[in-house]
Amino acid sequence: MLSRLLKQACVVRRSHQPSLSIFPSSYFHPSFSIHPSITIHPSISIHSSSASTSSRTPSTSQSALRTLSTSQSAVGFDDPAIAKLDPSFNNPQEAFRSKTNFELIRGYLVFQLCSINYLVDNNKKVMKLARKLVGKNLFEKIMKASFYGQFVAGEDAERIKPVVERNMSFGVKSILDYSAEKDNHVEEARTTELKIKKTNEEKKFNKNKKADDKKFSPSYEFGDRREHVISARTYFYEDEKQCDENMQHFIRGIDAVSGATNATGFAAVKLTALGRPQFLLQLSEVLVRVRRYFDTLAQCYGTGTVTKQDFERHLKSFNLDQEETQRWFTVLDCTKDGSVEIDLLDWHNLLEVNVSLAKLLRVPNLRTGKLEPLVKHLTDVEEEQMKNMLHRIDKILKYAESKDVRVMIDAEQTYFQAAISRLCMEMMRKYNGKKATVFNTYQCYLKDAHNLLCNDLALSKREDFYFGAKLVRGAYIDQEKLRAQTLGYEDPINPSYEATSQMFEKTVGEVMRSINERPKGKIAVMMATHNEDTVRMVLKKMQEYEIKSTDKLICFGQLYGMCDQISFSLGQAGYSVYKYVPYGPVEEVIPYLSRRAIENRGILAKVKKEKKLLRSEIWRRFWRLKWFYKPPRPDILKQHQPQQPHQPQLQKTEQQYKSPSSPSSPRQTPQILRSSAAPK
Repeated sequence: MLSRLLKQACVVRRSHQPSLSIFPSSYFHPSFSIHPSITIHPSISIHSSSASTSSRTPSTSQSALRTLSTSQSAVGFDDPAIAKLDPSFNNPQEAFRSKTNFELIRGYLVFQLCSINYLVDNNKKVMKLARKLVGKNLFEKIMKASFYGQFVAGEDAERIKPVVERNMSFGVKSILDYSAEKDNHVEEARTTELKIKKTNEEKKFNKNKKADDKKFSPSYEFGDRREHVISARTYFYEDEKQCDENMQHFIRGIDAVSGATNATGFAAVKLTALGRPQFLLQLSEVLVRVRRYFDTLAQCYGTGTVTKQDFERHLKSFNLDQEETQRWFTVLDCTKDGSVEIDLLDWHNLLEVNVSLAKLLRVPNLRTGKLEPLVKHLTDVEEEQMKNMLHRIDKILKYAESKDVRVMIDAEQTYFQAAISRLCMEMMRKYNGKKATVFNTYQCYLKDAHNLLCNDLALSKREDFYFGAKLVRGAYIDQEKLRAQTLGYEDPINPSYEATSQMFEKTVGEVMRSINERPKGKIAVMMATHNEDTVRMVLKKMQEYEIKSTDKLICFGQLYGMCDQISFSLGQAGYSVYKYVPYGPVEEVIPYLSRRAIENRGILAKVKKEKKLLRSEIWRRFWRLKWFYKPPRPDILKQHQPQQPHQPQLQKTEQQYKSPSSPSSPRQTPQILRSSAAPK
């Protein structure tokens, strides 16, 4: 009797269930899933007032995606991954095919706990109290069955292998990061950040800085760089020994990538872990002020460029001998119109033992044209510390090259980023000659993100080295805005979320245009985003620029334990996808887990959808008696790969997918000669 009532209830519920609100039912091609028996479950619904509105007035990215499966045939562009993909990311069976029932239930409960404000606000206190009450062993078991198990792959490189291999069998590769952190006290962090001695002349020099240069001044109030930052890890300088230990962690991470992923993954590196952040601060100021000088010089001539003759004439006013000048900068190239490309602080000069970094850390005075010291004097110890940082970076990249492992350099705060990007480009010059080993990160919430990307793309093209990039929205928005307002310099952040989205789209278009201009494989880019609309926009542009999923030039990235509906749907369709996979001992990754809890509380809309998908898949398996579900083996997945739809089917669905707001056809791009060397 009870069984009959339950079945009737299910029938009634399904009969009244609204259809998918983001895409019409005709959108989903019957062969989009890996297994031929997989179809859209009638109970799946992501229904809300906003979703209903979007079904009546679809967004540009959603409308454009409705043409993915058909317009490829219209322009001769054929990518089988398009037909396999459900671009609404609303199919829980596709998203969670790799998960056991326990993992589904754990994920749902963890996300549910992340919506409880008291637990999130006091998460560190709760975890420390639990550790005291139940003891170390039981605490670790509880964490592995909950938050740790959801967001961290394991304790060491050996224990994460099963997770990495299983994800890879479903088309998802890994970016490995050893995520053990020291939980510094706030006062300790602030004091550590300000450990720098200045002469009276330097203090006077800093006091007379323009407003825009104040961003490069150390601040006690913002000494704890963790404040107002929830999605990025922060390193604090303790001593040279700690920096050497951090370097060894990164090297062991490279070994982990080489072993656990068969060198298909990435290793993540943060440069502030390798030396005194003050050096990056000073180097960033030099780079910004020198660039400003040459921009001003170009404006003086009214042409927007500086000719070689103009540059050499002004060079004499620097009052430097030729040898010292060449150490300060190098003239790399003269363009066809005679303009000069300036490249500051050549990597080989930086690593040269006999070159004083104090002499390199000079900035031109816009009024006199002469160089003024940013740092009047560096002690032998400070010189050695700066050199050590550069040699640690070089050692990590040299080791990665020997292991055939790619390295992702993380972006950081804007007052460090100019130096980080410059050093990253120097590393590309040295290590990206044969393939893309070094990847730089570009934060699209910055007003100058597009200009920075264009400059670096131009440099890689001019010198013909491989260019690797990761595009992100950015992790320091609240801190950057508050710091700019407090210290009195221009806010570097885009004025709105919409402006950041436009910047992301602009940079995506730029890299794809550059991909088609250069030989195949010379440019590879990761789109690191949890935003479904952004993913759809990227897929649309891939089609416009005729970049196939099989080219492996565009890949996607999400955090481990989050947004599986994006990662695994893309991966199983054939796109290149990566999960950022942290690992480390339970008690040492608590700061990382704390940030994940806060981050999930802050993106309630996305978490709400993920919880609905998890709940839907849990109930589907329950009613279909899949109580002991095991993810299919890789050989089974390969056996049931869906066949590409026949051409008549694509033509038949063209009118179904067509949207009035979509362009009539994707932009045509010329076919160019491409090399066979493509990144993994």
